[in-house]
Amino acid sequence: MNKIVLLLILATLMSCGSSKSKRVVTTKSESEVISQTTNKPARRGPARKTTTTTSRNTETGHNTEDNQNIEVIPISSPLIANIINTAKSYEGVRYKYGGTTKKGMDCSGLIFTAFQSEDISLPRSSSAMATHGDWIDVKEVKEGDLLFFATKRNSRTINHVGLVTSSRLGRVEFIHASTSKGVMTSLLSERYWYFAFVQARRIL
Repeated sequence: MNKIVLLLILATLMSCGSSKSKRVVTTKSESEVISQTTNKPARRGPARKTTTTTSRNTETGHNTEDNQNIEVIPISSPLIANIINTAKSYEGVRYKYGGTTKKGMDCSGLIFTAFQSEDISLPRSSSAMATHGDWIDVKEVKEGDLLFFATKRNSRTINHVGLVTSSRLGRVEFIHASTSKGVMTSLLSERYWYFAFVQARRIL
């Protein structure tokens, strides 16, 4: 009896060993999948172009893209406003003795041309202009008045003229043709012009 049982056990063991081993399928753990996914470099799209728009202050009429832009003068008299705007249209023009065009302009030529645009005739020289119109106190000057200067050392003989473009709270601005910088706007309070000033006159 014992021999029979022993034979059955041996037969069973032999059948198990001869059977094909089961195939084990291994899969990557979730943590490994996540790790590989996150470690992959992200695809980069084309870089976006940014456009920066820069604007300039045009209230003063300077540094604009179009040099022909002229400041609109808020003056009650259209006649005076037109004269000032005509003078300002020459701003930046180089100085040229005897000049009256955008190729070149001198101080009296600028004033002569600005007033002539409104059919107002003035003498061609600054010294002769200083005898026209009415003398006024410098504290009473307003837009459209003329300022006369003596720029030669130790002399009070008038040889320069400018047109007042703005007058408020003691701040007087005038446009003129400088021998060094051409047609430009200056302040009467600047040291050079303050000491060179001789008189102010009103034409209109």
